[in-house]
Amino acid sequence: MDLKELSVGRQFAEYLNAPRVIAHRLKEDGAIPNNSILPLLIYQNALKLPQQEAPSIIERLVEGNQWGGTWRNGIYTYHHYHSTAHEVLIVFAGTADVQLGGNKGVTQTFRRGDVVIIPAGVAHKNLSSSRDFAIVGAYPEGQEPDMNYGKAAERAKARENIARVELPKADPIYGQDGILMEHWLK
Repeated sequence: MDLKELSVGRQFAEYLNAPRVIAHRLKEDGAIPNNSILPLLIYQNALKLPQQEAPSIIERLVEGNQWGGTWRNGIYTYHHYHSTAHEVLIVFAGTADVQLGGNKGVTQTFRRGDVVIIPAGVAHKNLSSSRDFAIVGAYPEGQEPDMNYGKAAERAKARENIARVELPKADPIYGQDGILMEHWLK
């Protein structure tokens, strides 16, 4: 991937790395619907962030790639998922061990500069984190997240919602020609 040719614009090229990409297809586990069609994507070391202004840079980058509703915080310490929106989480400080896909899912350590793209229906839970762990989160433009927790009463409606969630117009980090498009449009 030639980072200078991506549609994110030259203003962000200095912050981009060619990441190690990890993809997980997570099937329903009995409590969590997950998403057997779209893989969860982890871009390890995708961003080289300055010590100052990292969250602002991330917000401008994702908003320029048609992802919005940005927020700053951490990851909840209980399983939850969104059935009405995909989500991106970008680590700008600290580390965390996160379980993805429910109790039968995978566990991954997230570090500064890592990006996690979570398809609608995939659960995520912070198992442990450093005191300074912080992320920027966002959703594709036009998508609003709901909150689900893996309860049986949610499942039928959540499955219907997940099937209707549209694909994003661009990768939140690398733009219209980015990694996400390669993995989700196949």
